[in-house]
Amino acid sequence: MATQPSRYRFENGAWLIEIELKTVQQLFNSLDPSPFHIKDLDSAAEAWIVGAVRDFPVGTQLRLVLHLPRDELARAEQAQIGQALAGYFGDRRETLRRDLRYLMRTGRAALLIGLAFLAACLTVRELAAAVMPGTAGTIANEGLLIIGWVAMWRPIEIFLYDWWPLRRMARVHEKIAAMPVEIRAR
Repeated sequence: MATQPSRYRFENGAWLIEIELKTVQQLFNSLDPSPFHIKDLDSAAEAWIVGAVRDFPVGTQLRLVLHLPRDELARAEQAQIGQALAGYFGDRRETLRRDLRYLMRTGRAALLIGLAFLAACLTVRELAAAVMPGTAGTIANEGLLIIGWVAMWRPIEIFLYDWWPLRRMARVHEKIAAMPVEIRAR
């Protein structure tokens, strides 16, 4: 078992992500007039939960524990916080998955354009080498080679680096959506 930062406690086989609240409303966006089960989360609460879950490997057992005053427990029960959080983070997961699909579509298009441009640059390079002898021909030759490969930069960046942070965040949101929520009186 990996050692975690001291701000987390281990209890009954799971690491606890704990939040102290004065009211149930603190957890949700106060400007959203929707009922709790479809209401947006407060941005600070969302950032805290996501950041805490990211502190752990994806396979780690976690539980979200909300500490509320006793007089807020009934309101918390009525708000169905567990379902509200599951719905909110499930929606965020789906948004990230759509973003990932869009990024891959963009990457495929960029790859086709980049390959076509690279092929054109290599073809023109061969013609330039035959038509332009000397230093001018060498400069044109090397310039076309460099420009052709620079055109491949974006598709390579997408397929090597850009996709995995989106996938990781989708997995984090999926984990949060499935994470058990416990409400405790303080």
